[in-house]
Amino acid sequence: MASIRDGAPAQLLHKPVETAEGLHEHDRSNVRWLERDQFEAAIAALLEKPETLVLGNETGDQAHHRFAEAISNVLGQHPGGNVAVVTHGTVLALYVSRATGLEPFALWKRLGMPSFVVLSLPDLELLTVIESV
Repeated sequence: MASIRDGAPAQLLHKPVETAEGLHEHDRSNVRWLERDQFEAAIAALLEKPETLVLGNETGDQAHHRFAEAISNVLGQHPGGNVAVVTHGTVLALYVSRATGLEPFALWKRLGMPSFVVLSLPDLELLTVIESV
């Protein structure tokens, strides 16, 4: 069976696939398994206090900075083209909330698996949030 990682969906659409550094999820590789309510509370704290290290190995601000820089690099490599970025919910919520003014935890809670957000370029205006595919 083909996976997203091997580019099968893009191949069906005859689109190129690239990987890029910095698009990964908020680094919480040092965090043990948390029950759902504990995990949601930790994410809420991360999103509400992004300048403070409250979960994992990077603050929300550090994760946002890394991700925003990676997005900027990707967009710089593809000026004028439509770009789809596959990533994870926490960094997506951090990035989109800062670009659009949406409340980050509410956005994070809306994102199912899979889901997606569409932003216009170059102004990053929110066009739609598809909560579940």
